[in-house]
Amino acid sequence: MTAIGVGLIGSGFMGKCHAMAWNAVGTVFPDMPRPRLVHLGEAGDELARRRARELGFERGSGDWRAVVADPEVDVVSITAPNQFHAEMALAALEAGKHVWCEKPMAPRFAEAEAMAAAARKAGKVAVLGYNYIQSPAIRHIEALLKEGAIGAVNHLRIEMDEDFMADAETPFGWKHEAASGYGALDDFAVHPLSLISVLFGRVSRVVCDMAKPYADRALASGGRRAVETWDIASVLMRLENGIAGTLLVNRSAWGRKGRIALQVFGSRGSILFDQERANEFQLYVTSDRPTEQGYRTVLIGPQHEPYDAFVPAPGHGLGFNELKIIECRELIRRIGGDAAARLIDFEEGLEIERAVHAMARSHQEGGWVEVQA
Repeated sequence: MTAIGVGLIGSGFMGKCHAMAWNAVGTVFPDMPRPRLVHLGEAGDELARRRARELGFERGSGDWRAVVADPEVDVVSITAPNQFHAEMALAALEAGKHVWCEKPMAPRFAEAEAMAAAARKAGKVAVLGYNYIQSPAIRHIEALLKEGAIGAVNHLRIEMDEDFMADAETPFGWKHEAASGYGALDDFAVHPLSLISVLFGRVSRVVCDMAKPYADRALASGGRRAVETWDIASVLMRLENGIAGTLLVNRSAWGRKGRIALQVFGSRGSILFDQERANEFQLYVTSDRPTEQGYRTVLIGPQHEPYDAFVPAPGHGLGFNELKIIECRELIRRIGGDAAARLIDFEEGLEIERAVHAMARSHQEGGWVEVQA
């Protein structure tokens, strides 16, 4: 496979994360062709050129459309704010590019449907930035579930909490605007839903309540503006396979920095995982002798692929950016024709969006809602 030309739209937190992945994937995984970082798009020519130099791109433009139109770009990384995802992805697919778009797909379900339809029509690889599914710990948990290590799963609980919205004095930003989506539910809960999708399957029924800890926030220009999104969501759910579950998300949770806590209960044991301790999980199995039953800590190491591609020794640990490098490798594999590459494409992502919008509808209607297939 020849080297692919990369375009990047946006160079903030996630844009830099994508750039680091594109820069490192060929070093970490020598079987991968080293990508060519061609064109970076930002809000303004000067910023674009500066960020292109810093992140290793050949050129930068103050108009994202120039990135999409560049004939030397084969794949476009989209890391702009949520409300721009649909327009950018549709343009890239129409231009014949592959797409790597950060989650969520789009604030409106109709936009997400259009993105999935465009990917089908274009016949291009179009995937979403769900890097937590790449974790060696999650991969091993998946293997344990498939082999029945804890028996038949009957209940799961999953929570995601951070505190970047916890301070009442944090100024009003784009994530507080209704144009960005519902709030924690689609900006946030989609990550736990990606784990549910990979490990357990489709959500079929939900009941949801959302809350705003702060009614308004200060504007940088003075005055205050009403908060239009919800930082907290609490969901009861039933999966298509009968598993009962809860989903709790809060982006105003003081003290929580990057928590995705998963508890899985089966007929013969349970599994506990917390993303703030991403390189370990706890396993309880009833097959142990009664005198020795209890949770054991499984430490992730080189025996848990692809940890070994980064570090030859256990106990050193992988982090958020390493998961993005793994995701980048899976994307290149998919572009190369490997249908088995571990990714959530636009079709699978649409199912996550379907669940999110059902949850929002439940909050509005005040009762259980079916997640329409």
